[in-house]
Amino acid sequence: MIQPDDELSAYMIFSRSDWAALRASTSLTLSDADLAALRGLNGPITAAEVSDVYLPLTRLLNLHFSAARNLAQVKAEFLGRPARRSPYIIALAGSVGVGKSTFARVLCALLTGWADHPRVELVTTDGFLHGNAALEERGLMRRKGFPDSYDLPRMLRFLAAAKAGEGELELPVYSHLIGDIVPSERQVIRQPDILVFEGLNVLLARGAAPVVVSDFFDFSIYLDADEADIESWYVERFLKLQPTAFRNPASYFHHYRDLPPSDAREVAERLWREHHRANLRENILPTRTRADVVLRKRSDHSIGEIWLRET
Repeated sequence: MIQPDDELSAYMIFSRSDWAALRASTSLTLSDADLAALRGLNGPITAAEVSDVYLPLTRLLNLHFSAARNLAQVKAEFLGRPARRSPYIIALAGSVGVGKSTFARVLCALLTGWADHPRVELVTTDGFLHGNAALEERGLMRRKGFPDSYDLPRMLRFLAAAKAGEGELELPVYSHLIGDIVPSERQVIRQPDILVFEGLNVLLARGAAPVVVSDFFDFSIYLDADEADIESWYVERFLKLQPTAFRNPASYFHHYRDLPPSDAREVAERLWREHHRANLRENILPTRTRADVVLRKRSDHSIGEIWLRET
């Protein structure tokens, strides 16, 4: 285990090999075919990484889940009423382009393999973005993904209802193809054992607000990397999508489909510099030390260092 500096004194910092030793007898429940299906366009992941990083993490989460259930039962006994069925909510934060979506899918697939929490649901904050028409009307289109572009009251109502154990909840669906909310679609959540809540700004605390999103979280994870690496991955993904998804007439980025490679790269770098980098620096990165676990990626996308909060 690496000794943290003063800035990170709240964390124990593990090398990947030291962290891997904590998986104990936790077995791998994903096949090569499962991993292939879960990989993202720009998110390579190997069975070795699942074994070294994800399995110890799911073991830790399982222990936390069991402790939370036991505490809920103790409280119910004290109150003299049945324990309320409430999901254990895990927050996942990090920048655009850092690989949150792939990480979340793999984490959910592994968590379902534990017998005491087989029902795992994934919700992303994209569904709580204001629609493009509303963003245009409010002059916020250029701030899409920034905190003020989300329907925060709706997000808080959803999390409160989920924690209250409501039987069925509906939430909007966001399409990355069209870059907007799909009015005719809804995601339905039905009392999961674990709810993974993934988004850019989920750990953000808003000044003196009486209730913030993170009040509803039981555990939080921040997926981290050097800014230069994240920019490189974002540009790489943009260039991969240009001759594929961007050619779909419904794509929000359809107008970039025929740009020469050098021009496409320039556009991607500008989008990163003027939009995503600003959001990372202003709103996302400052929340990193609010997470229970920070996973640090290396330039090849692999996770090389793990920070575990101990205070």
